[in-house]
Amino acid sequence: MQTLLFNLPTKIIMGNNCIQEHADVFKLGKKALIVTGHHSAKNNGSQADVETVLKKHNIDYALFDEVNSNPDIPTVYKGAEFAKKEQADFIIAIGGGSPMDAAKAIALLACQDIKEENLFSGQYDDKVLPMIHIPTTSGTGSEVTQYSILSNDNAKTKTTIATPLIFPAYALLDARYQENLPLTITVNTALDALSHNIESFLSLKINSLISQITQSGIKQIGDCFTALENNNITAEIREKLMYSSLMGGIAIAHTGTNIVHSLGYSLTYFRHIDHGRANALTIAEYLEFIAKNNPDKVKIILNCMNLPDVAAFKAKLTALLGEQEHFSLEELQSYTKIALKAKNINTSLTCPTKDDVLNLYKQSLI
Repeated sequence: MQTLLFNLPTKIIMGNNCIQEHADVFKLGKKALIVTGHHSAKNNGSQADVETVLKKHNIDYALFDEVNSNPDIPTVYKGAEFAKKEQADFIIAIGGGSPMDAAKAIALLACQDIKEENLFSGQYDDKVLPMIHIPTTSGTGSEVTQYSILSNDNAKTKTTIATPLIFPAYALLDARYQENLPLTITVNTALDALSHNIESFLSLKINSLISQITQSGIKQIGDCFTALENNNITAEIREKLMYSSLMGGIAIAHTGTNIVHSLGYSLTYFRHIDHGRANALTIAEYLEFIAKNNPDKVKIILNCMNLPDVAAFKAKLTALLGEQEHFSLEELQSYTKIALKAKNINTSLTCPTKDDVLNLYKQSLI
């Protein structure tokens, strides 16, 4: 029997009005730091709901709403200094992957004096501010992972803080906050969730339980393809997308990501392509690559999406992504060097060579 390891320190509460109905979870401390982006949490009502609950319980709070898409290292150091100045003793992250990832780094840095050169070392003291995460997009699954992914100008890519210390204490998921998300964001985040589930399913670290979780996540996205193509996104579709994102987060918390994310980071860093879209640009060729040695695994993925072959998957992606970006060979050669340095490049069922990585880029992007 295969050894099975499963650990998820985050308590998940999912459903309409879950913030109001589970207000007691906000009693993590005496003063909260709300970490969010510039506008979305205000516009979708999530921030107002959180503030109402905090006021009801006489919990003080401060607001750090300076997180941009793909947060960088200076932002999280600034947020940590603000947390210390405000004497916050817990953090509430509201938003998509960017505010949630930033909040995790802030929670760590607010309690420890970590120099920038050691930020991604994995060597930390056992001190962190507890967190509540409230996702308002369905893609990253960051509300249930131990990862904080930051833009790293020194490495010219995105780099990951990975430590169990930064698992949120609670994840509160309410799909109503996503009702008015633009189609582009909905599609890109859905494809990010799909990528997480697929990469985890094809990971060397997979076990039987995570396998079932990822297949469920893939199926949920597959069920949404037509609605996404037709921009017919009902409340039921929003819930399916949120569920898939959650499944993907749980999965990568145990397996990590692999080749697709390694390839996508340069597309986001250098060409500012949305993270989920960047993953989607190479994921079909990734399945072709894996199918050479593991055709049965790829067939399971396609069956979950009710698709006959990878060509049909490519057609779905083309319909969702629209006009595709193109790249020069010189760009892709440069990106290949960066991708090969990523820690997650060799955790897939088939480990790629340098030529494999370049070919995946070329077949996908030229």
